Amino acid sequence: MTARTPLPNPGVQFPPPILYALGFGIAWLLDDGVRALPFPAIGPVAAKIIGLVVAIAGMYVTISGIAAFRRVMTAIFPNQPANELVTDGPYRFTRNPMYTGFTLVYIGAAFIMNSMWPLVVLPVVLGLLFVLVIRREEAYLSDAFGEQYAAYRRRVRRWL
Repeated sequence: MTARTPLPNPGVQFPPPILYALGFGIAWLLDDGVRALPFPAIGPVAAKIIGLVVAIAGMYVTISGIAAFRRVMTAIFPNQPANELVTDGPYRFTRNPMYTGFTLVYIGAAFIMNSMWPLVVLPVVLGLLFVLVIRREEAYLSDAFGEQYAAYRRRVRRWL
C-alpha cells in the first residue's frame, strides 16, 4: 500500500457565494418570466422589513465567521490551505457560519424581493454547496487536522 499525499487545500476553484448568486439570479428570472410568486400571508412592506432583518443578521454571521478566520490569519478562500482549525466565535455554534450567513442573506433578499421563487431554488443551491464545496472542505479538514477536526465535528453541527 502506498502512502497517500495529504490534500494541499480543499480544492474548491470558485468562490462559494457564486452558487448563491446564480441561484438567486435563476429565481429572479423565474419570478420575472414564469409568474410572480409573492409571499401570500404578508404584505410587501412587511416582507421587506422581515427581509431586511434577516439579511442584516446573515451579514453579521458571515462577517463574524470571516473575522474569526482573520484573527488567526488562516485562509478564507477554499482554494488555499488552512493553517489553523477555527473553533471559536461563531464556529462554536456552526461549522459553516459563512455559508449560514450567506443563506440568511439569500432568504432575506427573497423577502425583500417579495418572491418565493428564491426559496424554491434554495434547496438546489444548498445541495450544490454541499456536493461541490462542503464535502471537499470537510475532507480537507479531516486530512489536515485529524482527530482535532473529528472531535470538533462531534461537538458542533454543520449548520445551526
